[in-house]
Amino acid sequence: MTDTFACVAKFALGRSAQDMPISAREAAALLMLDTMGILIASGPMEAGVIARDTAALLYASSDPSYSARMMFDGRQVSMAGATYAAATQTDNLDGHDGYNPVKGHIGVVVLPALAALAEHCPDLTGPEALAAVIIGYEVAGRAGLSLHASVSDYHTSGAWNALGVAAMAARLRRHTPEQLRQAMGIAEFHGPRSQMMREIANPTMLHDGSGWGAMVGMSAAILAERGFTGAPAITIEAAAAAPHWADLGAFWVVENQYIKPYPICRWAHAAIDGVRAILSEHDLTHEQIERLDIRSFHEAVCLFSGLPETTSQAQYSLAFAVASYAVHGPIGVEQITGTSLSDPGVAALMARIHVAESDHHNAGFPQGRSADVRITTTDGRVLVSGHVDARGGTEAPLTKTEVIEKFMQFASPVVGHARAEAIRQAVLGWIDSKTSYADVADLIYDPPTT
Repeated sequence: MTDTFACVAKFALGRSAQDMPISAREAAALLMLDTMGILIASGPMEAGVIARDTAALLYASSDPSYSARMMFDGRQVSMAGATYAAATQTDNLDGHDGYNPVKGHIGVVVLPALAALAEHCPDLTGPEALAAVIIGYEVAGRAGLSLHASVSDYHTSGAWNALGVAAMAARLRRHTPEQLRQAMGIAEFHGPRSQMMREIANPTMLHDGSGWGAMVGMSAAILAERGFTGAPAITIEAAAAAPHWADLGAFWVVENQYIKPYPICRWAHAAIDGVRAILSEHDLTHEQIERLDIRSFHEAVCLFSGLPETTSQAQYSLAFAVASYAVHGPIGVEQITGTSLSDPGVAALMARIHVAESDHHNAGFPQGRSADVRITTTDGRVLVSGHVDARGGTEAPLTKTEVIEKFMQFASPVVGHARAEAIRQAVLGWIDSKTSYADVADLIYDPPTT
């Protein structure tokens, strides 16, 4: 066991909620609310239905002490199955939080893991729930940095957010440091090292691999709990990994997530925001756009360029997302599903959109997501956005009110306003030392009734 792992174990298993900054706890609560909204909204979508049904078919448990209810579904499956289903479901509505330096997502596995684990923690307080959430973010974010630094291929989030889930499980199930060490090694070994750019080129329901990452992390923890071995995790214990963990407990990954205004790949957001700014400033409509030029970073330019036939293609699109915003305004589930995929107004505007790579924007990636937009109007004006950083990150954060409004926008149509409001109050209330996780438990397992 290396000194680095010993520090990770001490932090993950022993750091109390009271010893975590209030700013980190507040950030964790807001991120969980935001992720909850996307999880709820994604429930009726095809990928979520398939994931939950598959968990019931393949990933159930014969032992109630290792079972958990699927969120907003109610069926009992294994803890790994419940975590898999909720993470896969959420991953397929690309509106959840992310962390720029790792080019991926953490909250998508943290919320499902918490919900599954908490089924067996009847006395879990609100602050201790947030502490487990923070552990998930801090471990997963650093594991991602370490993995990306050690290999040239760009792996999906499931490759490293599995370690965050394993750490959460070890904390809430009161594992020893040695059990945590074995769980980390198992999670790293089996984490899905799937190729992100393959999914970008051919968008499907695979998305960012987080469903499998969540299931691997939970399975790894239970395997270690029962004596299975798998250490070391080289993303923690290799000498080269040490710098990525040196600021654990000093720099808070959970406070540096972005929250998405739109359920679209983050790489398209700066371009959307550039168009948004120009249309608002000059009171334009999409009919007045003769030509729309976008310059952004290489990965954004690689996004799907055709008229999407599926929701997955729509979410991994640049031109479609920009055109959809220009035609319809704010993008929600309705704009990336059903007949909206073949909207004639969106298709017509897409034909007038031109995308190019920019060295300026390449230089800022992955720490930032930026673009600039130029619109030529039908009356001959040329309007430019200048450099635009995607909203929702540290450069241009959303307000707490905006995040709450987003949650209600996505959750209310599925579970109803009253239930959504009760969930909001319960999750944000976890900051209070007198609250219990049970305050939300009665609201998030039964299927929607609206």
